[in-house]
Amino acid sequence: DEELLVKYAKKTKFMVTAENHNVIGGLYSAVSETLAQVYPTKIFPIGVKEQFGQVGLKPYLKAFYKMTAEDIVELVLKNM
Repeated sequence: DEELLVKYAKKTKFMVTAENHNVIGGLYSAVSETLAQVYPTKIFPIGVKEQFGQVGLKPYLKAFYKMTAEDIVELVLKNM
């Protein structure tokens, strides 16, 4: 929803996307491509970045890929 993305990009001055797979070709890519055309904004992805996937239980994988709630909060606070 382009209108919603622009509304919150203007309000927050940056965006964070979170997805449980590779950030390339996913939500991060879609948000980046949309905002780049209408309202360029800093966007920080949470997800798997440029590496092969791991196998394990969800808590391990979230910690390994820095996708825990704490990781997301830290990213937001660091970039406010």
